[in-house]
Amino acid sequence: MNRKNGSSIEINIASITKTKIPETLKRPGDAKVSCKGWASVLWDFCKEDWNRVIFSLKVGLAVLLVSLLILVRAPYQEFGKSIIWSIITVAIMFEYTVGATLNRGLNRALGSLLAGVLAVVMTQIALSSGTIAEPYIIGISIFLIGTVTSFMKLWPSFAPYEYGFRVVLFTYCLIIVSGYRMGNPIITSIDRLYSIAIGAIIAVLVNVLIFPIWAGEQLHKELVNSFNSVADSLEECVGKYLGDDGSNYPDFFKTVIDEFPDEPAYKKCKSTLNSSAILESLAVSAKWEPPHGRFQHFFYPWSEYVKVGAVLRYCAYEVMALHGVLHSEIQAPYNLRLAFQTEIQEATNQAAELVRCLGKNINDMTRNLNTDLIKGVHSSTERLQHAIDLHSYLLASTNDAPDNSAKLLPKLSRSFTPPLSELSEQLAELDNEVPEHKLSPANQDTPVMIPVTPHVESYHEMMRKQSRRLHSWPSREVDAFEEEGRLEANSVTRMKALESTTTLSLGTFTSLIIEFVARLDHLVEAVDELSKIAKFKND
Repeated sequence: MNRKNGSSIEINIASITKTKIPETLKRPGDAKVSCKGWASVLWDFCKEDWNRVIFSLKVGLAVLLVSLLILVRAPYQEFGKSIIWSIITVAIMFEYTVGATLNRGLNRALGSLLAGVLAVVMTQIALSSGTIAEPYIIGISIFLIGTVTSFMKLWPSFAPYEYGFRVVLFTYCLIIVSGYRMGNPIITSIDRLYSIAIGAIIAVLVNVLIFPIWAGEQLHKELVNSFNSVADSLEECVGKYLGDDGSNYPDFFKTVIDEFPDEPAYKKCKSTLNSSAILESLAVSAKWEPPHGRFQHFFYPWSEYVKVGAVLRYCAYEVMALHGVLHSEIQAPYNLRLAFQTEIQEATNQAAELVRCLGKNINDMTRNLNTDLIKGVHSSTERLQHAIDLHSYLLASTNDAPDNSAKLLPKLSRSFTPPLSELSEQLAELDNEVPEHKLSPANQDTPVMIPVTPHVESYHEMMRKQSRRLHSWPSREVDAFEEEGRLEANSVTRMKALESTTTLSLGTFTSLIIEFVARLDHLVEAVDELSKIAKFKND
């Protein structure tokens, strides 16, 4: 914003039309992609999780086995056209994990059985009422079944059986309507129940016997990976905060659109925050699975995994807050970050090591509460808190430094920029200087001619411009009006206020680390509770 002669105000808005849109946001049709490129993407997708390929092959095999009942003449003559329901059952029922398949299979079986019984009963009632009332009774029953099933599947307690209510609705409608036109609904219901049972049995056998994908194993791995992602993101964020003075930051708009491409651990931590629905879905599916692999006892506490994941996300929120401070517009001076570098780095390393240790204990299914590591985390955090309390004057520029300020001078001397307090003090001293041609009290009324000299940028102006660029938020150049006029009377006060704002950014960062460590205590308790209920072996 440039203001000239106090008469007009000109607002310059930076244009973003020249900002290059990342390649990842372009539509696939904008450019032709070679077959080699598609093959590379497909290979990377399969290599990321080979279970995807296995699942696809198993679905194809199950559909092929069911289709043989139609392609081979003998089974088709035995079951007739109703055998098509077997293919529909396999396509709908076959899920990614064994637990999800069993869950959906049970819903399918109970829904089909209930729909068949209701259809036979209502058909008998309609037939006994006469040919005139029969279609009306069938129509009213369809309306009632559709209303009741749709309402019940919205009830919170029946949410896990939502698919079963859908099966009841469409199976009932198909059986009763086709029975009304084709006659003998009892035989029709029995034939379709046989076909559904055949499809369900084939789907379960293929999913369980051929390279089974267990929901329990998937839940176990997902939780362990979340622990590692939080630890990696914490170290990455703190390391970048302490190791970069901010001079090489890329364009913020481009960075946000690309989701911080130079921070791979950030994306993993972000996925941890969005893993709530995944963990809950896997836990529900795992409850339907029989004992398998390392989970050999019945009624395994899969719900405890969900609780541990919730506490872990509670800690991950602090990591995301640290990431927000890292990329905020208001940044603490780099020399001030170096003043607390040792304490911050030590507390971060200890906390990240504890998170990884907890994840390793879950992965190995061992109960090993490392008290020494927990004490080390608390000790390093207390040292960070003590350092903040001891040198709190650095976070409040309006306070005078105590006698122990000399202890930090060697550390601060390594900075790339002068301390902000020195700039403010220099400006204050320059404003209080007495000009050489100041009038005495005796001749205040006598005009004095001061020769006009060419304008040369003085040290005062250079320091003022440098301070304005350092303190201004958002950062901008000194506007034309202030370059032409003198330094305003309250400019030093305003710069000190801005200086306090920037230094408080460091206080926010350190307090978030301390809060993260405080939340780790809850995480340790949750993991210990899981190890007790799941009967992890003592290490």
